[in-house]
Amino acid sequence: MTEYKIGKNARCAVIGYGSWATALVKVLAENEARVGWYVRNPEVLESLRTEGRNPRYLADVEFDPACIAPSDDLDAVVSAADIVILATPSAYLKEFLAPLTTPLSDKFVVSAIKGIVPGEYQTVAEYVCERYGLTYKQFGIVSGPSHAEEVSLERLSYLTVGCCDMENARLLGAKLSTKYIALSYSTDLYGIEYASILKNIYALAVGIAVGLGYGDNFLAVLISNSAMELSRFLRESYPAERDTQASAYLGDLLVTCYSVYSRNRRLGLLIGHGVSVRSALNEMTQVAEGYFAADTVRHINMRHNVPMPIAEMVYDVLYRGASARKSMKELTSKLI
Repeated sequence: MTEYKIGKNARCAVIGYGSWATALVKVLAENEARVGWYVRNPEVLESLRTEGRNPRYLADVEFDPACIAPSDDLDAVVSAADIVILATPSAYLKEFLAPLTTPLSDKFVVSAIKGIVPGEYQTVAEYVCERYGLTYKQFGIVSGPSHAEEVSLERLSYLTVGCCDMENARLLGAKLSTKYIALSYSTDLYGIEYASILKNIYALAVGIAVGLGYGDNFLAVLISNSAMELSRFLRESYPAERDTQASAYLGDLLVTCYSVYSRNRRLGLLIGHGVSVRSALNEMTQVAEGYFAADTVRHINMRHNVPMPIAEMVYDVLYRGASARKSMKELTSKLI
């Protein structure tokens, strides 16, 4: 596998203009002289250039125009960067990257996406490396319990940087280190990425339970069983030395399950309240990654046959039209 080393003066660019992309640019701009930023929305692009604000997401964050380089020219943004950070919803990743003609083969690519590529049955790392001819040595992941809204408010948050090479992880981490961002490092690309995908499914389950009227006692059992299910899937699908009690695994699961900022919990809550899946999706103003993950993870798990009753329940409700109330009732007998 080809070695790839991040240079200390490596230039960064972010792809995407949603809340997490905006929060990441805010963090990077505290450490970098200038951050490239691919913004394909004309309204957002114009506002960033003239007012230093994203009017659609985290509008209270104000950028110094001298520190950001927003552009709707994807090739230009990528060409000028050494590190390309993907921060789009996974459902739109292929669409965002479609205009790209500049090769990524000499770049270090980072996924800050907590989702899976719909229709491909691949994680972002798997899809990007295969599609653009990258090795995993030049791919990194940024994850952890970190809602963009709290990062934008500079509330203390913990991120985990995952790279095959620990030196690369620390060099990338140095670009994300601020007074309100604490960092840890890992070489478990597979585990960190799948944990960030699975927790969205479990947050949907929690939202459904809350919408149906289940209380805190049950939610504690549901979330602890979700943690066990997540650990079981990682252990049986890709054995490795990992501590799934760490923040990149359990912490991310917990915050997504209980936070008011959680899109996936919100989607589940609507369904639990009796809103149809299609209407609930239409009501969402942001992408709930767990909807796509439920289908893709089920497909992937056909290769591994790991018992996943919670994820299976969510899939049945979302894709098979199963009754949320009846499905949750049946699930209760499978929990410990």
